[in-house]
Amino acid sequence: MSSGEVWEGRTVLEALRLHKEYAGASGPVKVLCGVDLAVAAGETVSIVGASGAGKSTLLHLLGGLDRPTHGEVVLGKWHLSHLNDPELSRVRSLLLGFVFQFHHLLLEFSAVENVALPLLIQGRDETEANERARAILREVGLGHRLEHRPSALSGGEQQRVAFARALVHDPIVILADEPSGNLDRANSERLHDLMFELASEKGVAFVVATHDERLAERTDRLLHIEDGMLAPIQLEPLG
Repeated sequence: MSSGEVWEGRTVLEALRLHKEYAGASGPVKVLCGVDLAVAAGETVSIVGASGAGKSTLLHLLGGLDRPTHGEVVLGKWHLSHLNDPELSRVRSLLLGFVFQFHHLLLEFSAVENVALPLLIQGRDETEANERARAILREVGLGHRLEHRPSALSGGEQQRVAFARALVHDPIVILADEPSGNLDRANSERLHDLMFELASEKGVAFVVATHDERLAERTDRLLHIEDGMLAPIQLEPLG
């Protein structure tokens, strides 16, 4: 049973009145101003907005990579503000997957080795980790590229390896920051199809920051960030 099935129909990620400020030369710079968000298992949510509007900042807070100035993030049953750094790292490694615009694969490692790495960091047995990595790579269509290093893979293949790495530990949420921003249209569409298949079949929730209108319009919810706030966008019906 996958984590998504365990959490089916339940909220897996929640932001409660998130504020984020940074020190500026002339005073605090407010990036987020009371953001609320609840994401259910298997739900796909896209966040759009101008560059610098706070999309990446929000993802970093949701993923526990940064801490809010005020407010709370709840991941599964964990209130992230209640955790110290080692506890936060542990929860993040168990429940979250991250995918970024650039794949951040280790160039000296094969696809299998890159994907197995999160499990090895958790202390899992090397044979078990490699078997799991091979299985996930086959699921994303890379069963024929298991032992290839990133330099021998296309851009689309590299990003699919990054998706496999994000999935290998069976997370309940994947946070993706411009995951197809570095790909051509054909490879972008393949990656988007994969994302929606994973959400449907595995119950993994996706929160995606993107400038890609085609991707944003396919998600269950489309949210716009502006002036530090999130607001839903209602799409016009086709036809």
